[in-house]
Amino acid sequence: MTEVAEATLSADIQLIQRIIPHRYPFLLVDKVRDIVPNQRAVGIKCVTMNEPQFTGHFPGMPIFPGVQIIEALAQTAAVLVGVSLDLADKGAKVYFMGIDAAKFRRKVVPGDVLEMTVSVKRGGGKVWKFEGRAEVEGELAAEAEFTAMMDMPKV
Repeated sequence: MTEVAEATLSADIQLIQRIIPHRYPFLLVDKVRDIVPNQRAVGIKCVTMNEPQFTGHFPGMPIFPGVQIIEALAQTAAVLVGVSLDLADKGAKVYFMGIDAAKFRRKVVPGDVLEMTVSVKRGGGKVWKFEGRAEVEGELAAEAEFTAMMDMPKV
């Protein structure tokens, strides 16, 4: 029996910026890989010391804020939806509706590479529900379920 590999897609920073409106310093995803439309994707965030949040969180002990990990998961999900619905250059926006079961398991510090896996629990219309996990070198850093609403452009 021959197994057929599932085709996956990816989004570089240029495509990400064509899908979501976020820009520095709030664009928190460097690339998205392993995109299976309407199902799942993996976002990558390279955490670097020169990011502005580290001047105050915390001086002398830089820790990437947990709320920004959740935001990075949401941005990964928005790119997944954007690829799934062919929304590049269409001005769509995605807004949080709810965050549930958020848990933080390990510190994320400069030099870490966050791998954020998001999976669709429910989607296809205006409201989507996701589960997300953020890991560093295979170790769970954070997890959450979240709901988002698509604000689709009028055509």
